[in-house]
Amino acid sequence: MFGRKIKILRLSGFDVYVDASWLVLAALVTWSLADSVFPMMRPGLPKATYWYMGVGGAIGLFLSIVLHEFAHSVIARANGIRMRGITLFIFGGVAEMMDEPPTPESEFKMAIAEMMDEPPTPESEFKMAIAGPIMSVLVAGVCYGGAVVLSDPMEVVSITLRYLGQINLLLAGFNMVPAFPLDGGRVLRSILWKVQNSLKKATHVSSIIGSSFGLFMILVGVVSILTGHFVAGFWWFLLGMFVRSAAQQSYEQVLLRQYLQGEPVARFMNRNIVTVPPDLRLDEFVQNYVYYHHFKAYPVVSEGRLLGIVSVEALRGIPKEQWTTLTVADAMEPCDGTNSIPPTLDTLQALSLMARQGKSRLLVVENGELLGMISFRDIMEFFNLKVALDESIP
Repeated sequence: MFGRKIKILRLSGFDVYVDASWLVLAALVTWSLADSVFPMMRPGLPKATYWYMGVGGAIGLFLSIVLHEFAHSVIARANGIRMRGITLFIFGGVAEMMDEPPTPESEFKMAIAEMMDEPPTPESEFKMAIAGPIMSVLVAGVCYGGAVVLSDPMEVVSITLRYLGQINLLLAGFNMVPAFPLDGGRVLRSILWKVQNSLKKATHVSSIIGSSFGLFMILVGVVSILTGHFVAGFWWFLLGMFVRSAAQQSYEQVLLRQYLQGEPVARFMNRNIVTVPPDLRLDEFVQNYVYYHHFKAYPVVSEGRLLGIVSVEALRGIPKEQWTTLTVADAMEPCDGTNSIPPTLDTLQALSLMARQGKSRLLVVENGELLGMISFRDIMEFFNLKVALDESIP
């Protein structure tokens, strides 16, 4: 979901990050406020004043989104859900569960790290979801109150606060649309979950509504573009794509939890693995193993003892002219908790570890003995087969 993130502050134990895409939004908001919104709200002011107001409005919007997501995070933490922090990006903000993987293979794999801390009950999800819009309404009230108090002595500040009051009400209203993954969609899911006693059924319904709402926004964007409103149309189109993708992904996550939770990695691991000796030259390793077997990682074993794992990724950091002098031992990664797991570990936890560490394969080890390897691809192939054979919603 995110590219490069910059940490800007820490708020009550939550790190607040700004994604690089937020800078694009900040620039667009500032320009839009200074060029059209504030001149319409109060004509006749100097152009420089409008730009000051635009900057102030953009900062106020930034703080409003942070407070909205902060409310989600506080309630989540109170309900025992581990929260990493808050990230602002081009479509707004998000309160992140768990750690984001540093080098994800796909957007779906990125979401797996968060999946381990889904709300435990419909009541906790309801509280989490409603907290953000309530905070936005409270912020709107404070802004409107400030606008009234400062209307005479500080007209420019009053106008800016009035705008922030309006935008916070819009933020609360838009987020309460019952389309997953918006807050309203999460509220709907919590209610359906409580009534039907099934997170799977609740997520299926709310994700269909969210996907349909995303498609509606895409169509609005297309119509807007065709009628000459290119910027607004393009924005609606991108937002619709984001909502539609997130809604579809949410149901896949629930299915993944249902099919894999409680399953040990021993069920999915590959026992027929190819190992390499530590004294093998890297050029020989590439020619005789990588190009022959087409695997991306190989356990390093010497006299039956597991030493570590060597990957194609590790070779990319070594100049090719050194491959004839360096050995596998020089490029391998020693076994530790980031690349090896016991056979009894829950498969969902293994997937979460893969996502957080940016790995696609893990060694399965017991008492120092190599039992096999488990890969992201093998687990996903099982998951896709399971979904294909179980299309009905029980």
